Amino acid sequence: MNFSLPQSLELLKRTPQAYRALFYGLKFPWGEINEGDQTWSAYNILGHLIHGEKTDWIPRARIILSDSVSDKTFEPFDRFAQERLYHGKTIEELIEEFEELRERNLDELKSWDLREEQLELRGVHPDLGEVSLRQLLATWTIHDMSHLHQVSRVIVKHYTQDVGPWKAYSRIMKEAEA
Repeated sequence: MNFSLPQSLELLKRTPQAYRALFYGLKFPWGEINEGDQTWSAYNILGHLIHGEKTDWIPRARIILSDSVSDKTFEPFDRFAQERLYHGKTIEELIEEFEELRERNLDELKSWDLREEQLELRGVHPDLGEVSLRQLLATWTIHDMSHLHQVSRVIVKHYTQDVGPWKAYSRIMKEAEA
C-alpha cells in the first residue's frame, strides 16, 4: 500500500493554494472556462470542493471513528450541489472559503493523531458499500488531484487550436481534441 497520511496532508494543504495561484484576481475569467454544456469550470469545481469540505470527507471520517454511532452509513453526497449553493459568488470568494474550510478540516484531522489500526475502521458508502478510513482519506487526496487535472485539461483545450504544430509535443492537447 502506498497511502501515507503525512504525504496526503502535504498535498491536501496545498490544493487551495494552487487554486489561488491559478485563478485569484485574474482579468480574464480563466476560472469560468469549461469544455461545453454540462461540464465544469474551475469555478464549478471550487463550489464542489467546498461542498465536499462541509459534507463529505471529515463528516464521513467522524462517522467511521465514532463510538456512539451504530449505523456507519454515510449520507449521500450531492455531487452537483454547487450549482445551487454557490451561484453568484466570485471566484475569489470561493477560493477564500475553500482555504478556510480546508485549513479547519486538516487541523481537525491532525488533532485526531490517528493510529494505523484506526485507518482500517469502516464506514458504509451508500453506493460503494463498506470502505475504510484509509480509503476515504486516500480518495480525498486523489479527488483533489483529479480536479486539478481537470482544470488543466479545460485550460489546455481552450488554446489547443491556437498552438499550431506544437500540439504534436503535448499528449494532453491530443487528448483534449479526442
